[in-house]
This record gives sequence, C-alpha cells and structure tokens, in this order.
Amino acid sequence: MKILGQIAFLLMLGGMWCQNPNAKVSGKSSKRTGGTSAEDVAQSAPVVDLTVGSTGGSGSARGSGGTRGSAGAGTTGNTRGTAGATGRASGGGSSGRGNGGAAGSEGVGATGSTKVTAGAGGSEGSRSTGSTRGSGGTAEAGARSAGQQTDDMRLQFLKNTQVTCNDGTAAGFYLKEFRGSRRWLIFLEGGWCCYSKETCDSRFQNIPRLMSSSGWPQTKRGTGILSSQVEENPHWHNANIVFIPYCSSDVWSGTGPTSAAPSRPQQGREREGEREKNENTTEYTFMGSLIIREVIKDLVPKGIKQAKVVMLSGTSAGGTGVLLNIERVASQLEQLGAEAQVRGLVDSGWFIESKQQRPDNCPETVSCSPEDAIKIGLRLWNGVVPDRCQQLYKKGEEWQCFFGHKLFSTLTSPLFVVQWLFDEEQLRVENIYIGGQSLSEEQWQYIQNLGVELKNSLRDVTAVFAPSCLSHTVLTRSNWITVQVKGTSLPRALHCWDRSLEATRNNRTPAKGCPFHLVDTCQWPQCNPTCPALVDQATQQELTLLQMLMAMGLDPQKLGLDPQGVEDSLDSMVSNGG
Repeated sequence: MKILGQIAFLLMLGGMWCQNPNAKVSGKSSKRTGGTSAEDVAQSAPVVDLTVGSTGGSGSARGSGGTRGSAGAGTTGNTRGTAGATGRASGGGSSGRGNGGAAGSEGVGATGSTKVTAGAGGSEGSRSTGSTRGSGGTAEAGARSAGQQTDDMRLQFLKNTQVTCNDGTAAGFYLKEFRGSRRWLIFLEGGWCCYSKETCDSRFQNIPRLMSSSGWPQTKRGTGILSSQVEENPHWHNANIVFIPYCSSDVWSGTGPTSAAPSRPQQGREREGEREKNENTTEYTFMGSLIIREVIKDLVPKGIKQAKVVMLSGTSAGGTGVLLNIERVASQLEQLGAEAQVRGLVDSGWFIESKQQRPDNCPETVSCSPEDAIKIGLRLWNGVVPDRCQQLYKKGEEWQCFFGHKLFSTLTSPLFVVQWLFDEEQLRVENIYIGGQSLSEEQWQYIQNLGVELKNSLRDVTAVFAPSCLSHTVLTRSNWITVQVKGTSLPRALHCWDRSLEATRNNRTPAKGCPFHLVDTCQWPQCNPTCPALVDQATQQELTLLQMLMAMGLDPQKLGLDPQGVEDSLDSMVSNGG
C-alpha cells in the first residue's frame, strides 16, 4: 500500500507539471522582469466570485517603485480597497465607486459606501492562479449533461495559438452560454495601455494580469450587465455572455509586431525618427484587435452565426475598444453569413483631449498626455483604426480616431454611450484628484467646464446615458441599476433603445414614453441625487460635494455654490424624478 501511495503521488505531480499554465504558445519563456510584484502573491482558488460581499487578491499590498499592488480585496462598510498601479505609466489609475457594487470589469463585490480604486481602468480587483489551458470546458459540459444552468463564465483559450497576450501566453475569453438565446453580449475589459519599453516593463511588473494569461482563473462570475441574475440584470441576464480579458495593452487596436526597420540608409530627420522607433522596440506583442477577431471565430461553433443581436460592450479602454472595433466585428459576422445586428455599448470610454501643456516629446511617462501616448503607441502596436475615420485624417493623425466625438459620425452600427459627465479618469489626466489633499479654484473651474464640454460632445449621439456624477465605469457594478437620469435607470434606457431598434428593423413606429437619450441638465458634479457616494480618502467617510470641497480647502460660496440652494435643487430633482 505504501508503494501504491508513492506511485499515485508521483502520477499526480506529473499531471500538474503537464498542465503548467505558464507555458508560452510561441515557445518563448514567460517574461518576468523586476522581481515579484504584489499581485504575484496569488490565491489558489480556481473560482473568482464577483458577487456582493466576495473578497480576493492580496489586499492593498504595495508593489515596487511606489505603485500600489495590483490585487484588491473586497471591502465592507466605509472602507476603500486599492487595486492596481496608481500611475498611468503602469496602467491607469481609474477608480470605480460603488454603493455596494463591484467596481470595474472584474471588481470585487463590496457592501456599504465603498470606493474601490483599480489602477487599470478599474477593471479587476481580484485574481487567482491555477488556470490550465483547455480544461475550462470539462466542468461546463458536465453541468450541461446534468441539465444544470451554471452562473459562471468559463475560460476558453483561443484556438489560434499565434494570437497571444503581450508576453506570448495564450489569449482567450470567458463564456457563459444561455441555451436557446440568440442574443450575445461580448465585453471588452478596460485598463489603459502601455506605449514604450519603459511603460510596458512597469506595467508587467506591477499589473502582470493585464499582459499575461498565466494567472487567469478558470471561472468568473459576472456582475452588473454580466450577471445572470434577473434582479441585478433585468434585460440581459438571459443572453450568451462573453468576457474578453484585456492582456494586449493597446486599447484593443494592435495587429501584431511592428514592421521591420527599412534596410536602406536613412538621413536627417528620417534617421532620427527611425532611431526613436528602434529605441521603442519591445519584446512584447500587441494583438488586441486580432484577439477580438479570433474570439468571434471561436464562437461560431457555439452558435453566434445564428445570433439575432450581438452587442459589443466595454468599459474605459474597453469602451474605446468598442469604438475602434465595432465596424470590423459587424463586417466579420456578415462575411461569416450571420444576420445579426451588431450594436456597441461604450462605458466611460468617451474621452476629451487633454488641456494641459506638456513637453512635445514627453520623455517621462508622467508627462505624456493621452494623445501623445496614443500617437507613440500606435507605431509600437501596429494599431488600426476604422477605415472611414482614417480617411478623414492624414498619415500620422490617426490617433484622433481614438476619441469618440471625432469617430462617432463615421460609424454605421448603432451605438449607446454611457458617460459620467465628470469622469474621474478624465480629471486624473489633468492631475485633479477628488478627495485628495487640495483643489484650486482653477481646477474647480476645469471640472465644471469638463461637464459642459462632455455634454456638447454627446449632443448628436442618439442613445446616451450621462449622469452629472464624479465616477468612472458603471456597467459591471452590482448596483448599476440604482443610478438614474431624469427618472430612468441605465438598464431601462438600454431596454428602451433595444425596443426602438427592434421596431425600426421591423418597420414599426417606436413606442413613446421609453427614453434613451438621457443627459443630466444640472450643472455641477454630484447634483444628481442617485450618484455614487463620494468618499474622503483620508477618513474613508462619505461626504457630500460641499463637504468634500471644504475638506479640500475651498469655500463653496466663493465658487457660486450656495449650500441651501444645492439642497433645494436636489430635493426638486428627487420630487421630479431625477
């Protein structure tokens, strides 16, 4: 018996070795530089539960170089979890607020008045190790054969092993099928980008899950619009749900390695440009757009060709990825013979150009504006933009197609834009941090101007949901149903949009009294009473806007905010339906 026990133990070890999830498809060893980051202290649990009250990751452990560790724990009460790098160089610094919701696209569920800050577009608060290629379908098949309906999305790696994450590990997606449904929701995770060797190395060291699949869990449980619970997701709970993790760092625009340097002699400014290009060469691959293409291919055996509606959605950089790829996805499905209507849903990916003056060459990562990052990144990523938008701009100006207000008029697919009028990530670009130590009157004026500018940019968008709130991302929060504009919630607005599109396709008159162009009319941040709560970073207490401004050293009356007038306006909005 003792010998048999030893043999069984050796066989078990052999099986674990054969299923090494870190093996690179391209034959290269998985890249690991700069030591062990906070996120490398991972869990062994194979399931990430994204429902309210779950916890995960390694807490708010800090990584190297002053950046925060990339895995945050779920929190309760008036607490604040921190996840990801806080600097844009390593992936963003986007935050997701929630009154009891999950923040970001895999945010950890939380209860109470919670603010979870996720360094990469608020996209994930927990992770676990133990992903094994190809094993995701076994348990799912067993559940189906037993007649069970699982709530979990299961990991599937791409069949095309040449299309990979940044480090060469297999790219993939999570899938939850709903038998008999002809509606598909494909979700692109967010997480900003990297655009040079330095920013990509920093990102890899601090947030490796945004560049590698080696630590992806086998299953995910969706929240918000990804939830399978009708109470949380009244209109899309019964769709086929596809979650595509972001591991390409290219705002979903990359198409592979950059082209090789020309062999002919270079002179003058041409030589300088070539030297800059060579200095920016990295060992990483950038295939975001190709990953989306391959996911669609792999969904054909699952029935996507029979789909009636395919909605490409995403938050933050994933939302911008929707803008960049929706026409390409529609064309691909049409070529496959599908008759589905392809729609886009953009959450917090509708950005405005930065107003700050920065050095032209942005030699340091912190001095690069988003526009400069995109300009440099497009060359590194071999990035692509929609053809019709590219035709509007001369060579070298394609970066402008990353901004929704410049791209929107060129799109032919229906699009719904969800955008906070005072987006925290947009404010961070201008070094404005609500709840930080101080705020100048000039910065307050910029905040107000941002709201006006975003409203104007959304004027021609047919379907829009734009609350006057200070926040970033909303679609995957468990409490996404609570925010309202003019008395209508976001799920209700999406349903009205859906009904209108169906009526138009069937040559019927859309129903009245079901609005989906909803932009707040009040003029200042948090003037909508259904906004997520503000949380003071020092005390972790919920504050009103007036209390927050005073805590940051400003006199509300000097800013033209009369405390009693603000309260009366909020009461009026509540009594009139928001």
